[in-house]
Amino acid sequence: MNNSDENFVKEITNIEENFAKWYTDIVIKADLADYTETKGCIAIKPYGYAIWENIQKYADEKFKKSGVKNIYLPVLIPENLLNKEKDHVEGFAPEVAWVTIGGQEELEEKLCIRPTSETMFSVMYSKWVKSWRDLPMVYNQWCNVLRWEKETRPFLRSREFLWQEGHTVHATSEEAEQRTLTMLNIYADLLENLLAIPVIKGKKTEKEKFAGAEDTYTVETLMHDGRALQAGTSHYFGQNFTKPFNIKFQNKEGKEEYAYQTSWGVSTRLIGATIMAHGDNRGLKLPPKVAPIQAVIVPIAIKKEGVKEKAQEIYNILSQKYRMECDTRENYTPGYKFNDWEMRGVPSRIEIGPRDIEKGECVIVRRDTSEKITVKLEELETKLGETLEKIQKNMYDECMKNMQKRTSTATNLDEFIEKINTNQGFIKTMWCGDEECENKIKELTGAHSRCMPFEKEHIGDKCVCCGKPADKYIIWGRQY
Repeated sequence: MNNSDENFVKEITNIEENFAKWYTDIVIKADLADYTETKGCIAIKPYGYAIWENIQKYADEKFKKSGVKNIYLPVLIPENLLNKEKDHVEGFAPEVAWVTIGGQEELEEKLCIRPTSETMFSVMYSKWVKSWRDLPMVYNQWCNVLRWEKETRPFLRSREFLWQEGHTVHATSEEAEQRTLTMLNIYADLLENLLAIPVIKGKKTEKEKFAGAEDTYTVETLMHDGRALQAGTSHYFGQNFTKPFNIKFQNKEGKEEYAYQTSWGVSTRLIGATIMAHGDNRGLKLPPKVAPIQAVIVPIAIKKEGVKEKAQEIYNILSQKYRMECDTRENYTPGYKFNDWEMRGVPSRIEIGPRDIEKGECVIVRRDTSEKITVKLEELETKLGETLEKIQKNMYDECMKNMQKRTSTATNLDEFIEKINTNQGFIKTMWCGDEECENKIKELTGAHSRCMPFEKEHIGDKCVCCGKPADKYIIWGRQY
């Protein structure tokens, strides 16, 4: 590595010394996004947006296979709609941005810029739903939303961000509840199989559930530094919106009754999750399935006769099957190029020079392990596919190891405090269900309840906080 290559790496803050600074360095240096003149909002650059497109494509296909249809509703919501569901408006009031002037005239009724669309979907469903034959309506929209966040961080918490929000209406509570779990399982699949991030599925406490929901279900993930990230949520609303919005239908017996609703969503926060779960001191590290570029060809001694042409020939073959790039820049050293593509998290690199061409071979370098594999050119297409599969699996396994290493159990408050301060991560405990205990733990440790997992464990029979009898198994963690 020459001096310029060493300086390249020094541009990234050490991941263990300052994780927050490391994260923002990666966002900028890997060319994912940039800050804008609009405070709290980012510009997502082509490379970052390509990751989102791959997430979107994967999710959208899963949605449609489960019966979801895409629609689009207005970004502006009249104030009277937002006020119809009391808990919902109270939960979102601090984050709502309002439009009060149109052109040069003051509006008769102010309009909020969509923070979420339960109210808009509900008013439309009240028009569209008439009979049991109309149900279910299982709709989703891919859109942007605006929430007036006080503290922002690219992808994790921007004022304006991209997401999908599904909103469904059903004839029975059982059908609605099943839909919330169906979508939660799709989110778990998306995270584990596309993004190579293991999840814990569970139910939120009353304190942490979505404003206006009867039940909120979540997929919780753990980042490299041991902080938790809520990666996706699915909500069962029951009739909390159908009654104030008068969403009624005539049932099979000819009687009128209120319908049942759900909503669910994931956002560009998943890009942040991918950065923080997998990245290292070399930069971004992308799972092959979501990476915009799965392999980059770097010709060695590019000005030597036949090298550039051979690299282009290999590119033409592989690009029919894989997402490829061929780096034919002549004004950069191979070392700089290696660092550049590692910074961008490209899962594999193919090196080929004059000697390789003579031998009829090349070298595949794995981003996740730095392992170098010499491959015959006639076997390259197959070997690359096998290597990408191994990288995908290894990245999941490494992420799982980090989660397991950073998961502790606690049976009393002193033990909880000691564990979260010495091994920040998930803390598994029993809980009495009292919100006072939930608030006390947050006050003392900064940890929030993450969820009550579906896969239950029994860790004694006393609440970790107050020591009273407890039958609720719960996981806690400091959060992003």
